Amino acid sequence: MSDAARAFARRTLADSRVRTLSFAAFFAVIAAVNVVGYRKTYPTVADRIRFAVGFGANKSIRLFYGVPHDLLSVGGYAAWRVGGTLSIAAAVWGVLAAVRAMRAEEDAGRQELVLAGAIGRRGAFVAQLAAIATGTVVLWLAMFVGLAAAKLPAGGSAYLALAVVSVVPVFVGVGAVASQVAPTRRLALGIGSGVVAVAYVLRVVADTSSGLEALRWATPLGWVEELRAFASPRPAVLLLPLVATVALLAATWSIAKRRDIGAGLFYAHDRAEPRDRLLGSPTAQALRGERGILAAWVLGIAAFSFILGVIANSISTADFPESLREQLEKLGLSSVMTPSGYLSFTFLFFVFAIGLFACSQAAATRREEAEQLLETLLALPVGRRRWLGGRIVLAAGVCVALALLAGVCAWAGAASQSADVTFGGMLGAGANCLPAALLFLGVGMLAFAAVPRATAALAYGLAALAFVWELFGSVLGAPSWVLNLSPFHHIGLVPAQPFRPGAAAVMLAVALACAAASLVVFERRDLTGP
Repeated sequence: MSDAARAFARRTLADSRVRTLSFAAFFAVIAAVNVVGYRKTYPTVADRIRFAVGFGANKSIRLFYGVPHDLLSVGGYAAWRVGGTLSIAAAVWGVLAAVRAMRAEEDAGRQELVLAGAIGRRGAFVAQLAAIATGTVVLWLAMFVGLAAAKLPAGGSAYLALAVVSVVPVFVGVGAVASQVAPTRRLALGIGSGVVAVAYVLRVVADTSSGLEALRWATPLGWVEELRAFASPRPAVLLLPLVATVALLAATWSIAKRRDIGAGLFYAHDRAEPRDRLLGSPTAQALRGERGILAAWVLGIAAFSFILGVIANSISTADFPESLREQLEKLGLSSVMTPSGYLSFTFLFFVFAIGLFACSQAAATRREEAEQLLETLLALPVGRRRWLGGRIVLAAGVCVALALLAGVCAWAGAASQSADVTFGGMLGAGANCLPAALLFLGVGMLAFAAVPRATAALAYGLAALAFVWELFGSVLGAPSWVLNLSPFHHIGLVPAQPFRPGAAAVMLAVALACAAASLVVFERRDLTGP
């Protein structure tokens, strides 16, 4: 690799540093906390046998983590729980990394400048792959450190981390092909995300349907299960992601060296009949631009909440060991052994999910500015406060719709299984998601106004840190004053717990104050570029 290509690789790696380090921290924390939590929750062989009997064969649980191969050992549990979760995250990272390094650079016009210099197409392609490979090593190292820090054997930890990140190059190949096929970054991300979704569905079908287990070999997420870390490992399975990666990258290069920069195999339509729907105001225009993303959020929240409602009965009737009951009591969730209690606990995840949606809207406002779309809009008779205020109102309105939708769909799923869950209770659980979600919206918008280039990092980072700390801090015995720093710690898990009006009022007040401050700060600062 030439000096110019190495410099380009370093630049590509630097551009992705926030995303890579965020995923790496997530990998390390999830790996360590799950292992430590398992040891504390199931300290005896009897506890682990009860857990394996109650949860190992439960097809509802397999929806999320796959098929376990050894739930009696700490390593076997980690391979199931950590591997099942982080392999999906690794797939998402692979698609994001490839599309960001390839299609996003072309959309921004920077790839043309690079190729006009001392780097050819082959050199640029190799440099991009080298940067992504370095990021993959960072993820592997982070997960290995998390597992090793939790006192799992070094060899098994290294193998489990390798099994999880083995999906990364495959989905890097998927993202790379999508970047050649699609004419825009958004479409490339849509194609890559669709492939991740299909891979996940195939794994779910294989893990939950009798007679269809062979489908596990049709998805990279199934290959992670078949590598069987800490349970009769099968390293030969690593040949599958290797072959798939080589084939996908070969296809990518075959297309890349022939097509025009900025174009794709699918052509964007430059001409279309004029459609002025939703162009009557800046807020309506924002809704028009976000329709596809909003539809994806609606479908995802509706489907996931319905599934959780369906499985509420099977989870709540599982045989919980006494040690787990003690841990749940630390979280104030002793009622989780009922369908209503279980759904109350799972709605903590919907608080987080809707909070992430709020963060994504703050990031979207920043994206409009970075892509200089906002500069054109503000050249019209549109005030800054009107534009940003409209975006805040739109995001808040969608948060309300998503929260209530989650409650209604969870109730519908539970009702389909005759679970003892009331419609009013689940609607209240959905509404209970709003104070924290709106808090993150206000903080994200204030970050956009004050430090625009750090909008996404601050918004997503604070939400993720607060959630992870709340989820695992109590189990790990953190002091109460530290737990109180997380907004999630002040949420009453409705309907199993009473609503906390005082805490909700404080969060809403902070959200309003941040939103108001963002309007003032944004009006006084200059627009910034990428």
